[in-house]
Amino acid sequence: MELRQLEIFLAVADELHFGRAAETLHMAQPPVSRAVQQLERSLGHPLFERSTRRVTLTSAGEALVAPARAILETADAAGKRVESAALGRSGTVRLAFPGVSTSHRVGQLARAVRREAPDIDLVLAGQHFASGAISALTEGRADLAFVRWDSIPAGIRTTRVFRDRLVVAVPARHPLAKLDTVTMQRLRDEHWVTLPGSVESVLVARLFSLARAAGFEPAVVQEAPDTATAVALVTAELGISLTLQSVANTMASQHVRYVPLADEAPSVDLLMAWHTPERNPALSTVLEIAAKTFSGTENDELTAAQ
Repeated sequence: MELRQLEIFLAVADELHFGRAAETLHMAQPPVSRAVQQLERSLGHPLFERSTRRVTLTSAGEALVAPARAILETADAAGKRVESAALGRSGTVRLAFPGVSTSHRVGQLARAVRREAPDIDLVLAGQHFASGAISALTEGRADLAFVRWDSIPAGIRTTRVFRDRLVVAVPARHPLAKLDTVTMQRLRDEHWVTLPGSVESVLVARLFSLARAAGFEPAVVQEAPDTATAVALVTAELGISLTLQSVANTMASQHVRYVPLADEAPSVDLLMAWHTPERNPALSTVLEIAAKTFSGTENDELTAAQ
């Protein structure tokens, strides 16, 4: 039983006339008759009663009509799904991201994908740290990741989503909270709350490099398991913490103040990273949507800090 045979069978069943069915199918009549005969032989039962005056369906033919339509509709739907997936209009893209500082951008992208490519399933996998998103990408558990990366591994391509500025989270009652900006030199005697030193963190690396450039080693009094906890510890007045303007924008509180660094510190870029070449057509579509979504936004966090 072939799909073309079923298509011809249904045309004859609809017209109850081999000549008109042939016209509908843009075929000559003999091939139509042969196809029906081949189908009847393969099924072992006649599908039509033929006379010089009319053609009618047999009981076997009537029983085949609905299943034949269902088979052709399923085949057509399968073909469309295959084409859609091949063209990147459907499929699954797994996105790994560090939570607090990227949630706004993740939401932007998810809404844009849902609006422009509703058949693509964007699976979101939040991580405590950017290093978790990096690991998910490099280990093949994610197709796309939002990362902060000072050194890009081979085989990974990135594009900048936005430039983030370093700020210092201080308790609202701390004398530093009254400042518009603060230098690292002025922070030499402060106690610091950081992310775990065991985590490959751009923020931890920047803290130590900036502190050493200012001539001191930062006194770390506590490591927080994640950014939200670090801010909570600052709120509890256990210390200050080097963080990002995007965190300040997301976690505003009357109990904490975010003071920009006066030192000329490099921005901390948020990057989208993926493996090259893109073997997932849906990923290519998501990257195109992301390019439009984030176009012109790369300086947002810097602007917000000024």
